[in-house]
Amino acid sequence: MAIYSKPTKTLMAEWANAHLEAGARFRKATVVAWFKKHYPKIKSNTVTMHVDGMSVNNRNRRHHANIKPGSGHDLFLKLGRDEYRLWDKENDPPARYKPDIEADEDGSDIDEVTNELDEEPQADKKFAYEKDLQAYLSRNLSALENGLVLYEEEGMDGIEFDAGGRYIDLLAVDKSGAFVVIELKVGRGYDRVIGQLLRYQSWIKRNMDADRPVRGIIVASEISEDLRLATADIPNVELVEYEIFFSLSRVQ
Repeated sequence: MAIYSKPTKTLMAEWANAHLEAGARFRKATVVAWFKKHYPKIKSNTVTMHVDGMSVNNRNRRHHANIKPGSGHDLFLKLGRDEYRLWDKENDPPARYKPDIEADEDGSDIDEVTNELDEEPQADKKFAYEKDLQAYLSRNLSALENGLVLYEEEGMDGIEFDAGGRYIDLLAVDKSGAFVVIELKVGRGYDRVIGQLLRYQSWIKRNMDADRPVRGIIVASEISEDLRLATADIPNVELVEYEIFFSLSRVQ
């Protein structure tokens, strides 16, 4: 639900119309400063999420079902990690939406910054499997914990949630209202991932609702003994191992 009488995407379009000329480049900080001055109740992270979501070539659009033709989200073109300009519908590449992006996962377009601390290079097949795990859990968070739901605000959700230029695999909210940072590992979860998780938890505390608790969950196919030891005395961090089962039945 919008905090003001107009949703953030409409306010973003009004800012762009008043402050951007064709070809002019800008960074997220410029937009955040304007919103802070004129619409202070809108969190800076909501603003940055909308900049990315309203960039027609940003692959994060695949997570937001409300971004589609005619939704009012086609506004910017992403030029680099933190550089944007107005989208020129006549001369720039066409806007991309969920089906287009999911059909082309070769990384040829501008992508989000890769998370740090990946233990080892992953084969293409294994990387796709992590995306499958992420997609499954995003739709079935109750399988991980009763009452757990995906974070959502003004149609933007918690899949690959932007935490200051790095991306949380899943940001959820538990039945008590606490934020839950979920990190996924397709193979073994090593102790190095705890630094990544704690950084994300601290970012959420500083940039989201400070009065709400924040905890973390690491999900891996195997939890290493080093990771068990590293988290033994850290409160609000849970470790979960997953297994995949399937069976084949001959039908003919």
